[in-house]
Amino acid sequence: MRLHSPSMSELHAFVTAARLGSFTRAADILCVTQGAVSRAISRLEAHFGQPLMHRNAHGLTLTETGRRLYEGAQAPLQAIETLSAGLRADDRRLRLTLSTVPTLAGAWLVPRLPDFHARHPDIQLGFAAYRRNEDFSGATPDASILSGMPEQWPGWQVDYVIGREMVVICHPGRLATRRAQGLWDTPAGLLGEPLLYHSNGMDNWAQWLAAAGVPRPAVQLSNGFDQVSILVRAVMADMGIAVLQRCLVHDDLQAGRVAAPFPDLPVRIARGYHLCSPAQRRDHYALACFRQWLLETAGQDPDVLAANPA
Repeated sequence: MRLHSPSMSELHAFVTAARLGSFTRAADILCVTQGAVSRAISRLEAHFGQPLMHRNAHGLTLTETGRRLYEGAQAPLQAIETLSAGLRADDRRLRLTLSTVPTLAGAWLVPRLPDFHARHPDIQLGFAAYRRNEDFSGATPDASILSGMPEQWPGWQVDYVIGREMVVICHPGRLATRRAQGLWDTPAGLLGEPLLYHSNGMDNWAQWLAAAGVPRPAVQLSNGFDQVSILVRAVMADMGIAVLQRCLVHDDLQAGRVAAPFPDLPVRIARGYHLCSPAQRRDHYALACFRQWLLETAGQDPDVLAANPA
């Protein structure tokens, strides 16, 4: 029998590019180059003998044939992916591939993993590259710890882990000087300082000051950084003060590398770190074990306990 259907790799490239509206984003999801996606779609168009999509300044536009192919192929491809995942489940029962925000991994998760391995020595835990816009369309990961709010991920299993608890940090010497000057008796005194910030959390200062009771704070931000580690180093160099998730700077506070001028002020934001996984991996044994351990471990954190008193 002569087959009329194209290859799976070409269909995956087309459906992913059509869904995301970008060859570049499709390449990231499929872990191939942009050129590979472009060539796969060109082969698909040659197979059908007509164009399937047009590229323009605003992204991708499907032709009528492309729309029919996308609508007809999307569900079967997802069904095959789900079936494939199920068929491989027995082999992968004791293997878990996780991705996570790198900063959280280094500052909070990895130092606690020896306890997980002690409790579950039979489970092999591996890490995949972190993608901020993870959609689980590829083979890995099984789950991801993402930063945001639960409503961002409808249809997934989403569990809050940690990260809503915010704290202001500064150089210990700056804290001693300001206290001696009587300038930091209230949070409003912080407005006269250089307010350093993370580029993905420019609203953190406004949220923290408002929650701390500073009336209608006029926030003038100073220097921004795209990595938390560099932001913390800037605080250590006394370039200014910053507000960050407490879990990311806990060790630095304990070691005295930075100080907290208002350590007991309970300020929390809506955004935090969440363990996310697609519905079809809900019964994954290794993931279930990791989820239980992760939530128990985070639940013992003093800040989380304070936010959820018994």
